[in-house]
Amino acid sequence: MNILAIGAHPDDVEFLCAGTLARYAQRGDHVSIMVATNGNVGSPTLNQEEIATTRYQEALASAEILEAPLIWLGIDDEFLFNTRETRLQFIEGIRKANPDVIFGHAPSDYHPDHRTAGQMTIDCRIPVTVRLIETASAYLPRVPHVFLMDTIGGLDFVPEAFVDITDTFATKAAMLSQHQSQATWLRHLYGMDYVEFMESLCRQRGQALGVRYAEAFRSVATYPITGGSYLLP
Repeated sequence: MNILAIGAHPDDVEFLCAGTLARYAQRGDHVSIMVATNGNVGSPTLNQEEIATTRYQEALASAEILEAPLIWLGIDDEFLFNTRETRLQFIEGIRKANPDVIFGHAPSDYHPDHRTAGQMTIDCRIPVTVRLIETASAYLPRVPHVFLMDTIGGLDFVPEAFVDITDTFATKAAMLSQHQSQATWLRHLYGMDYVEFMESLCRQRGQALGVRYAEAFRSVATYPITGGSYLLP
């Protein structure tokens, strides 16, 4: 299968579903990562151009761990809106990846960029199949199934499916650790340890399965239903 994970920011996919992506990659599925914004305001010291360049390089290094193509939309951080232009960017990015399964943000997540990215992922799953909506890549022959990723901290999210990532947690942590500029930013902003925070959520979700680490998901349950939890690795 072709798998696409869509994050609002350069580190979101790693934080929320990289263990699951690693399981797909291990079994031979093709994984792609799409990032909507360029992270160009997340630094206590660098200017916008410098931090955007840094975060792009970090995202590339992370994706390379899974040998996953990186689809980079480059929209300004904190200013992701559901507009015609942005929707067309999402449609083109999804078409380029040609996914059977998409992972997107839960529209209830804490950050406005997360909520917008999640809603646009849902909103674009049918238009990617519409012939008369033209982008550089061809329209898709099927509606991809969309899984909603957990929220940051697991707040306001009721999981319906879990993936045991105990065996791929080290890969997930290695991918997230590529984002050193974000780790610096979050220490500056919140005084938090980035990887430790991620691990605590995975431990919490692992308790539901009786395993050490897990990631949690929900299916988008709107017409047409094109898949289900059986599509998870």
